[in-house]
Amino acid sequence: MKEIILECDTDEVRIDAWLSSSLEDYSRSYIQKLCQDGNIFVNGERARQNFKLKAGDNIVLNVPEPEMLNILAEDIPLDIVYEDEHIIVINKPKGMVVHPAAGNYTGTLVNALMKYCGDSLSDINGIIRPGIVHRIDKDTSGLLVVAKSNKAHEILSDKLKTHEIKREYIALAEGIIYENNGKIDAPIGRHHVDRKKMSVNLKNGREAITHFTVLERFHDATYLQLKLETGRTHQIRVHLSYINHPIMGDTVYGRKKQRFKTHGQVLHAIRLQFEHPITGEKLQFETEVPDYFQKLMEELRKTH
Repeated sequence: MKEIILECDTDEVRIDAWLSSSLEDYSRSYIQKLCQDGNIFVNGERARQNFKLKAGDNIVLNVPEPEMLNILAEDIPLDIVYEDEHIIVINKPKGMVVHPAAGNYTGTLVNALMKYCGDSLSDINGIIRPGIVHRIDKDTSGLLVVAKSNKAHEILSDKLKTHEIKREYIALAEGIIYENNGKIDAPIGRHHVDRKKMSVNLKNGREAITHFTVLERFHDATYLQLKLETGRTHQIRVHLSYINHPIMGDTVYGRKKQRFKTHGQVLHAIRLQFEHPITGEKLQFETEVPDYFQKLMEELRKTH
């Protein structure tokens, strides 16, 4: 059983709404189930899902350990950029889910890593996410670092929290962004209606900062370089949608009707920089612009 302790900072808000906005990894329906099972307490008393919180209330969540699942090792090719006994850096292809979850228990990066690494993966995150320090979305391609030892995992997780792991992305955004560079500073939390989505939430969101630089402009599209100062779920996708320049191909946060068949958002994690968790060596990795990205830019240049 995992215990989470929080203090409410808002008056007269439902506990299920506040907790799902404050805890990115837990949906509102899951919070409600915890309430129904008697696993959430406010000031020492069991709380129902419609309990109204007040500023200063002490909240304790008892989160059961995830159900053990038989995750299979699968012989799936990996694009390995770097590897030693402590870490492995992967260039993830577009369309690959990072770790198993409902509806995706095979074909994930974790399934591939279990075959490639055997028992040489950290087990801090349990059977579902062995070695996974940070994630990128299924339809986002690019670099991520995986921990092979628990010590490396703990240190990398701390570096992630203190923003010492530098991540750069490239994206194709809808419309023309006229500023050559800029900063999007807007807090992100759960969407107030669709709990599967994130949104800019000025009241209950967590700090989120994205820096962008324009690399090229096309007809009704802009090629961007983006740097994350924070790492919220779907941060780049939400922020670009917020400034009315959603990522091309993003049917969740962008246009429902797309001009091109992109099979998801055109977003690539192109650079990754951090200190090695054990040796302290400064490491920097960079990938080529992937083929699907290049082909779309060629199409845009033709129309431009």
